[in-house]
Order: sequence, then structure tokens, then C-alpha cells
Amino acid sequence: MEDTDLVQIFESLIATGLENFLGCPAVFNEAALTEFFTNSSVREDGLVVSTVNEVTVEISEGVFAATFELPVEGLTDLSEVPKNLVFDARSLFSISKEQVSISCLKKAMKIQYHLLHDILAKTIYVKAGSFDSVTRDRFMLMTDITFDVKINWNSLLFGVQRKMVTPGSRQAKGYAIQICVLLRNVPVLELGESKIFPIHRVLNEKTVHRYVVINDKLGGEEVVDAPKVKRTPAKKKGVTKKRCQAPC
Repeated sequence: MEDTDLVQIFESLIATGLENFLGCPAVFNEAALTEFFTNSSVREDGLVVSTVNEVTVEISEGVFAATFELPVEGLTDLSEVPKNLVFDARSLFSISKEQVSISCLKKAMKIQYHLLHDILAKTIYVKAGSFDSVTRDRFMLMTDITFDVKINWNSLLFGVQRKMVTPGSRQAKGYAIQICVLLRNVPVLELGESKIFPIHRVLNEKTVHRYVVINDKLGGEEVVDAPKVKRTPAKKKGVTKKRCQAPC
């Protein structure tokens, strides 16, 4: 990508240790995934359990961490994010000279933080529909990612996974490709037909440029065949990171 601000967002994401979780192969097994959620629950010892094709599936926090090589050290409570970094983030994220609130509208933030916010909303918290408002938790995670604060990503992500299979939880079901990776590691389990994720739902250079066009030019309205956009590189506060290829 030619936009240095967008490149740095992906470099920051890679530096968190989420590369294997967010960048695992975009292949899923629809029937097995449906059966997994239909039969899944959380045991008293914290394991996520289910049955798929009459095979028992048990997913522990340790298995989750090992499969995606997730960091297991760092903050587990987002209220512990250093206040000075939150203060700096309120200025850094803002599109104007005014600080943004930690619970603000997404349009108050620079485009690169639009994108970071939406990646977190769609892939970590699996929020569906409109998400024009920034929540406190997502703001805190954006701050952690931007300023290289260590997070126990395994604890956070596995906690979301537990909520997905907890009856009565408002957490949307998701992690489709990640769950299928876990299922493919279960001995003797046959998953059946595999499908490739729709290309428009895979984060790559083309979809990122399209995202920029939608949010920067049309205020979030849908467009068709949006051209690639070249943005003027801007100086950015924060930590400089080594250039590396963005995950898709």
C-alpha cells in the first residue's frame, strides 16, 4: 500500500501477535460450523464443548492459544490501560484539533482509525450491522495496539468464544474460519465440503482501498467498483514499526 498511515495500522496489528488468528486460511466448512454452534456449550471447568458428526469436540484455552500462537501475557482488564496513553490516543485518533471521547462517533476519527476500529468490531467482537459509534472497549484496544501495550489476547479472544456458545448471551456467533481450523485438528473428525470465504469479505489491498473510498468520499454509503485511491502520506505520532506485509 502507498498510504503510510494504513500500512502502519497493519504493522501494529501484526506486532500484537494476532497474525495467525486474523490471517488463517479463509476456508470454512458450513455444515460442521452450524452443527458446532447447535451443540456447543461451556463446561464448568471453562472448556468449550460440542459434538460434530457424532465426534466430541473440546476446546480449552490452552488449545486455543497453541493453535493460533496467541500471546498469553499482558493486560486482561481493559480498565488497566495507562491513562496517559488514553489521553494521547484521544488526540492522535482525532480528525480535528479537539480530543475525541473514548466513546465517540467513528466519523470523529482519522480514516486509519476508522479501519482499525472496524477490524476490531468485525473480527474480534464479531459485531454485525451498523457500528458508527466507538465503544469504550474498542477504544481501549485501539490504544493498546497503537502504543504497543501487551494484551493477553488469548484470554480476551477465548472469552469472546465462550460468550458465543453461552445460552442467552448477546454475543454474535463468529470466528468461522478460526473454529474450522480448530475442528480440522480434531482426530477422526470428518468435516465434509469446504468453502472459500467470499472475496469481498476478505481484507486485502483492494477491499481496503474500497473501504477508504466509501468512508472518505461518500460518508459510508455503498459504492460499486470503487477505484483505488492514493492518499498523501502524513506524519503520524506513535511508535515506528518495521515494515512487513499486512495479513489478509
